[in-house]
Amino acid sequence: MDVLIAALLLASGFVGCAEFASVVLVHPVIRRLPEDGQFIMEKGLLTTFGRVMPIGMTAVPILAGVAAARDSSTWFIVAAITFTVALVVTIAGNVPINERTRRMVEAPESFIHMRRRWDLFQAVRGTLQLAGFVLVVLGATTA
Repeated sequence: MDVLIAALLLASGFVGCAEFASVVLVHPVIRRLPEDGQFIMEKGLLTTFGRVMPIGMTAVPILAGVAAARDSSTWFIVAAITFTVALVVTIAGNVPINERTRRMVEAPESFIHMRRRWDLFQAVRGTLQLAGFVLVVLGATTA
């Protein structure tokens, strides 16, 4: 296995699994907390996930695109498209809500509604990220 495919597998696996785990394991627990607890958790996650995921979520579609261009693999082409759509969903949906949350000192009355909208975007991007990882694995194993 070459360096490009190894990097793509590692990066897409990390991003895809982290984002999907956020959807199905982390945020369902956060939603059961009182509103002030949800606010504290969401602000905290912005400083942890917010440091790593912008790099990973940007690198993965680039790596997949390079692999697709180099290998002309349908798996890598579809993976690159999937990761790109996930990045667009993130930038258009999640990032504005994250930035608004980051600026808050305390949760406004609309906080829970705003975060449930974020959850919908998160479900879409987390699913796309995991699907992209599966496509990368298929591309790597059939090459």
